[in-house]
Amino acid sequence: MARPHRGTGLAGPSVVPRADPLGGLGHHARVPPGERLRVLLVEDDEGDAFLVGELLAETNSGIDLLVATSLQEARKRVMGVDCVLLDLGLPDAQGIDGLRQVLDMASGAAVCVLTGRSDEHLGIVAVAEGAQDYLVKGQVDGVLLTRALRYAVERKRADENARRLREVELRQAESARLERGLLPQPLMSTDQVAVNTFYRPGRHAALIGGDFFDVVQTRPDRVDLIVGDVCGHGVDEAALGVELRVAWRALILAGVPDDEVLPALEQVLMSERRLQEIFATVATTRLHLDANRATVRLAGHPPPLLLSRGRVASVPAPGGLLLGVRPRRPVAYDLEFDTEDWSLLMYTDGLIEGRVGEGDERLDVDGLAGLLADPSTSGVPLPELPAWLVGRAEQLNGGPLADDVAMLLVTRGGGR
Repeated sequence: MARPHRGTGLAGPSVVPRADPLGGLGHHARVPPGERLRVLLVEDDEGDAFLVGELLAETNSGIDLLVATSLQEARKRVMGVDCVLLDLGLPDAQGIDGLRQVLDMASGAAVCVLTGRSDEHLGIVAVAEGAQDYLVKGQVDGVLLTRALRYAVERKRADENARRLREVELRQAESARLERGLLPQPLMSTDQVAVNTFYRPGRHAALIGGDFFDVVQTRPDRVDLIVGDVCGHGVDEAALGVELRVAWRALILAGVPDDEVLPALEQVLMSERRLQEIFATVATTRLHLDANRATVRLAGHPPPLLLSRGRVASVPAPGGLLLGVRPRRPVAYDLEFDTEDWSLLMYTDGLIEGRVGEGDERLDVDGLAGLLADPSTSGVPLPELPAWLVGRAEQLNGGPLADDVAMLLVTRGGGR
């Protein structure tokens, strides 16, 4: 490939004073320094490199200029620069191929082409490849060069901000889709009990976690509920939570024996998790409505809280092992309700792991029971109780809870 024509200079006698379209005074106007920029000039012609430095210096440009005479040298100096000013005729790269290499090595910096080739088609191709501007030697002066560099940097920043915004929007859309999978509508038709659901993501960059719940009625007198939590935050954990919830619903609808449901769920977890260290905690409850009793199973999960006769107590079901650690069937606990007015609160540990005061003390199960037993709670309508509990936990924590919170509040009769 032929070398670009040399010897034209950067601002020859053909350049005449002109009005600044942004209100400047023309060819001799000085650009306000503003933020200092670091610009790497990749130019093997010492005369042209000297002229670039002189043009930037005489306009008080606020630009620190570094010079590399080849792409190999540019690779060593590109770190931390705001813009690369590239000649398309270098000893080790020519034309668009050299531009592509610079775009690869300086992904965070703006790139402007400064060449002796006045070729409109080449300029269009260069911009299409990712250059912010295409400048021709002999057609720029110090003010125009400075302005072009600063505009290029701002365009690059705007492009980067737009890209980040798009990534955030895509993550939010992805989280919304996963949330719909984690938090379904209860599949029930009975009016003997009411179920209120609640979910709030933690403060982990608005990423959804692996908390999930579900409610399924399989017979007129039987309702199954689950609340679970996959350790960690992010798309992988949320997707695994969706798989576990869907698997649990399928097992319940298929009529799998009670003692086999959680072991089967554990098999799904162990086969689908991306790391062996991933585990989940689960609490399940089967309501026998005609008998006014429930069967509770825990796999490393906090126990449900029972509200009845004006009192609050945790269900003393055996804690069980985490799913995915060492397979073992959770022990069933039979809970007898002694009144037709009760509520059962199932929740994930994000609700009880917040701090209480300035020390290391956590809210924990006893603290949550204390909040529910507080006289002020009696005035809170049951559908609003989960959100009220989160608000009180955040007050005690001194700010938003770090982990996700999912809750199921199932109520019969007056609920208290």
